[in-house]
Amino acid sequence: MRAWIALGLFFGLVAVVLLVQKPDGPRRKTEISIHGDAFHINGRPTYAGRKWQGHRVEGLLFNARMVQGIFDDLNPQTRKQWAYPDTGRWDAERNTREFLAAMPEWRRHGLLAFTINLQGGNPKDYTKEQPWHNSTITKTGELRSDYLARLQRVLDLADDLGMVVILGVFYFGQDKSIDDEAALKRALDAAVDWVLDHGYRNVLLEVNNECNVRYHHNILKPDRVHELIERVKARQRDGRRLLVSTSYGGGTIPGENVVRAADFLLLHGNGVSDPKKIAEMVDKTRKLPGYRPMPILFNEDDHFDFEKPSNNMVAALGTYCSWGYFDPGNGNYRDGYQSPPVNWGLSTERKRTFFEKVKEITGESDH
Repeated sequence: MRAWIALGLFFGLVAVVLLVQKPDGPRRKTEISIHGDAFHINGRPTYAGRKWQGHRVEGLLFNARMVQGIFDDLNPQTRKQWAYPDTGRWDAERNTREFLAAMPEWRRHGLLAFTINLQGGNPKDYTKEQPWHNSTITKTGELRSDYLARLQRVLDLADDLGMVVILGVFYFGQDKSIDDEAALKRALDAAVDWVLDHGYRNVLLEVNNECNVRYHHNILKPDRVHELIERVKARQRDGRRLLVSTSYGGGTIPGENVVRAADFLLLHGNGVSDPKKIAEMVDKTRKLPGYRPMPILFNEDDHFDFEKPSNNMVAALGTYCSWGYFDPGNGNYRDGYQSPPVNWGLSTERKRTFFEKVKEITGESDH
């Protein structure tokens, strides 16, 4: 009897300990890391052992620009522009639900990463004025909970699928809605802390999209943006930090200050119609002062021609550089991936051709 009582007390004590013990937090499945000029996921190079037409694919990160995955418009005067054709109204939750539903198909075709942004991207072609208000960030630098809830669902599913998220923080045309530099820094700190506190290890941070294009705050411009990169690197949890960089407008080579500060380098191919120029951009980047072996990644390029032997994606691959697809669309719920309402599926021949090419190059059709 005493033995049974002692055993009961033991298990009772264990139960109490388990009840009061703090949880370790969510267990994450996907961790991105950098080894020289290659990306690794969970300690192994991406597309391990893969070559295509003599070009090394292992260690690259094929990606697509899907920045409007948590889009909303807080301006009632412009919100109606994004209405779905079948309902006549905009629905931010529907947008994210359909984004989530499409992600497994992207992954089945070998896409390992996508860019999403806390302030989205220009939803209306390449217009300079942006009267709409799409921002996870308030004017004083706090983060809106509804945006974060949508983002969490995206990051959770990406983690489950073994995908990497290139998370952009600031976007030109929307940074003007943030009061001042202090609020901007507060927002960046909050975004980094949120990612780290949630235990995500599949996130690459892009401080801002195209730092050399029409920003309101000086610290987001080329001469000072490295300050924000260093700020991100200084924030850690248990010795772990986020890998971070920033991007430039199409055809622009990074500045030395960014090359020295960043963990990887982001290029854009918009406006670069000759594939040979893509290879030249990569070559010039590798010759910059401060460059050391590190990944170079196109995460925006609006040139296609995937059915041709020479195109920007193949040119990037030939220089051992990752490439990212940008398909802007025109808000008709069919074309492109940036103008809401977005059809996140493979809804056009252009989209299907891109994803088939990724599948061919990466050999990931059986994933």
